[in-house]
Formats: sequence, structure tokens, C-alpha cells
Amino acid sequence: MKDLLSDILDTVRLRATLYFRTDFSEPWAVTVPVHPHTARFHLVIQGNCHISLPSGQSFDLGPDDLIIIPHGQEHKLADRADREPAPLEKVIADSGYTGRGAFVLGEGDPNARTQMVCGHFGFNAGSDHPFLRALPDAIVINASDRASNPFLNDILQLVARRAFGDPHGAAATISRLSEVLFTETIRLAVQRHPELAVILGGVADDHIMQALELMHANPGRPWSVDMLAEAVGMSRSRFSERFHDLIGSAPINYLIELRMQKAASELTSTPATVKAIANRVGYHSPAAFSRAFTTRYGRSPRELRADSKA
Repeated sequence: MKDLLSDILDTVRLRATLYFRTDFSEPWAVTVPVHPHTARFHLVIQGNCHISLPSGQSFDLGPDDLIIIPHGQEHKLADRADREPAPLEKVIADSGYTGRGAFVLGEGDPNARTQMVCGHFGFNAGSDHPFLRALPDAIVINASDRASNPFLNDILQLVARRAFGDPHGAAATISRLSEVLFTETIRLAVQRHPELAVILGGVADDHIMQALELMHANPGRPWSVDMLAEAVGMSRSRFSERFHDLIGSAPINYLIELRMQKAASELTSTPATVKAIANRVGYHSPAAFSRAFTTRYGRSPRELRADSKA
């Protein structure tokens, strides 16, 4: 059976949608704007990069360091903290980029002081899983992390080689690698942040982990709190209390949200009919499904599908 993290990321439709590289020489500073339902990453190939967030957090990255900013918030990239940044939109416009070939910010100088690869991950509009909400404002991967995780290190090396090597097909390759990179980085973050491990179940509570796996494996089954509690060997009251404490919502509320997210994912990625999707996520009445979906997303299933193709 697919592991829980993979199913969560598949449900929210993680996908890499943009990449560019930088060739910056001092002085430089750029503000990356807010973008909902996204995560950004910046991988330093050479030189240094100071990153600051609206919360006041800041990070100094060196060669081979990686940062992922999961919540799409604004942030500043600079060679040092006191630089006045230019908006990313202006930097892109001033670059004269035509949409063809590698997108390079800076002068394209291979000897530039700071070289980075930057990526943008998108999630389905409306994605709101408790796991995503629990992600920290930033996840930093340094040299020691890479040394202890050879698979992650290999991916980062491949990303760097493709971005600064042969440009043909680089965007497609980096997009695919970046999706794996995000997943592996999140797995590492789970080890560091107990609240993430709790939501994924981990070793924190085998009973709640089992309930989550049951719901994710078969969201269309007519689960009740009693059924779930019995399946994991707990009393109804203890199960409900423990689930809410760890996950932050009642079991049935979690199930309803999971169904809606899986339905949204299928509507935007498959040709299945609304009726078929409704059945798969536990609604035997397409009309009831459409009402619940419209309440959740502000658009009917057919409207969401049409918007995704526009």
C-alpha cells in the first residue's frame, strides 16, 4: 500500500511548475512575492545567499545548501542582509527573457559570484491538509544533511548539473527531479519536527496512524467514528479525543476534507465523470456530492474541471 506521505502529496497534486537559475554578482537583492498554494526552493551552487522572511527569520546559505519555503510567503534573496531588493517581476521584465531556453537571472556570467537553481512547486487550489499546515516556514538542508542522505545528495547534484549543463530538456528534467527532491526533503523534515511526525502517525500513535491509513486507502468507504475506533482497537471516545489532539480535527471532518481533496485531484487530472468520482469518494448521490464540493471550493465540480483546463 502507498505510504501516507506519498498519498497526501498525490492528493494535493504536488507538481513543479517553474525553474530558473541565477548568475549574480554583488550587489544584488530580489524580493520573491507571495504566491498561494506553492512552495519554493533555492539551491546554492556557488557563493552565498542571505534569505529573510516576513517573520524576521533569516538564513545564510553557502555552496550546496538548500532551502524550501513551503507556504508561498514573500521572501528576500540577497548577497547580504542590508540590500534593498528589487521585485522579482521587475527583474524578470528587465532580463528580456522571451520564454525560450534557460531562464537566467543576472548577467549569465559563468564566473558570477553567486549561482543558484530556484524552483516553484504548485499544489491544487484549496489544498489544506493538516500536514501542509504543520510544515515550518522554512526547511534548510546543509552539507551534513546531504552527507547522511546519499539519495537526496544525488538528486541535488543532478539538478545542479542539468541547470548549468546542456540546456536541452533541462526544464522538464529539473521539474521531475524537483518533485522527488521535495518529497525527500519533507521526509527529512519529519525527522526534525515532531509535530510533522505526529500528523503522519510515525511512532507517536500506532492507532491513529492505522486510522489515517484506512481512510487514505479507501476514502469512499462509509466510515463512521465507531467503525474506525473498532478497526484500530480503541473506544469511540478515546479514539475521537486522541485523533483530534494529534491531527487537529475530528475524524469525520478529516475524512470529509480528504474526500473533497481527492475529488478535486481527480477532476483536474482524469477524464472520469463527476458521478464516478462522487462514488469513489463516498457519495452515491452526484447532487449531494456537488453541493458539498461547491460549499468547500466555491465552485461546482464541473466549474473546477473547466477552470483547470482554461
